[in-house]
Amino acid sequence: MNFLNYIIRRLLLLIVVLIGVTLIIFALLSLFTPEQRASAFIRDIKQLEHIDSIIKTYGLDRPIFVQYFNWLREIFKGNFGWSTTVSRPAIEAFKNFLPNTVELALFSAPFIILGGIWLGSVSAVHHDKPIDHFTRFLSIVGWSLPTFWFGLVLLMVFYGYFRGLFPPEILGYKAQVFVESGEFVRYTRINTIDALLNGRFWIFVDAIRHLVLPVITLTTIQIALVMRIMRSSMLESLGKGYVLTARAKGAAPRTVIRRHARRNALIPVITVSGWLFAQLMGGVVITETIFNRKGLGWWWAKAATQLDIPAVLMAVLFNGALFVVINLIVDLLYAYIDPRVRLR
Repeated sequence: MNFLNYIIRRLLLLIVVLIGVTLIIFALLSLFTPEQRASAFIRDIKQLEHIDSIIKTYGLDRPIFVQYFNWLREIFKGNFGWSTTVSRPAIEAFKNFLPNTVELALFSAPFIILGGIWLGSVSAVHHDKPIDHFTRFLSIVGWSLPTFWFGLVLLMVFYGYFRGLFPPEILGYKAQVFVESGEFVRYTRINTIDALLNGRFWIFVDAIRHLVLPVITLTTIQIALVMRIMRSSMLESLGKGYVLTARAKGAAPRTVIRRHARRNALIPVITVSGWLFAQLMGGVVITETIFNRKGLGWWWAKAATQLDIPAVLMAVLFNGALFVVINLIVDLLYAYIDPRVRLR
């Protein structure tokens, strides 16, 4: 019952936080002229020819609180304005680019999080041994690599030298044409999942080939952070009294590590992993740009350079909501991993 009450309270708090996010976003929006703000209310490109009418209709020349509630009402209706970057309504662009970002996040996150936990645990257990020094060296190298440089090197080697072994973009030409045909049903708009649901394994393979390089890029760079935090936390846990007691009682080394040390070392790792996953879901700008994966990061990077106000507003609103939800999930995982953590 306490668990359910905690979730309800956090969901109510989520609403309050989201209202605060909308206030901050609107405060930034109010810095622009009425003509610029009008783009946040436009549903059709033809309306760009009637800016004065848009200003009157949505009260962009009226007091600030009236403008805020008018804008909030449009948000609830699903009207986020017209994205000039991609020449379509912002909500349609979001629905189009989100699956590409989700797909990249779903394939990258397990390697980053689980791989980082495993390598950090191995490094801590073999403290100051060759394997510890080797993993620490790899983490320093991975964390130091510039994303754009590493991604370009991978492209030159696996796409240039090996003649298109692992290409950029999302799908090959043949697969893209088939996916857009009437024979292919878009259940989730995530290519790998939809390919399996449609029984088109060749499209699944093609989508995986296009995912390999961006996943390697993200994993190589991001896994270092998880690994280093897991190693530090694991070393601390291994020196705790309950671990020493378990060893003194003759518990098997594997049991001591898995049941006592690693479980308690996961708390700080969960926090970082939640932040990393939210970052992946919010769009990884450099990686998506280098590999021409048209996801949220790719779209929002272009929008920022072209002052695409509706797209930028959607980016801030989505990321604000995303981080609040991830924080809630992280708090719930705390209680699951460590029974000593009480949800109140």
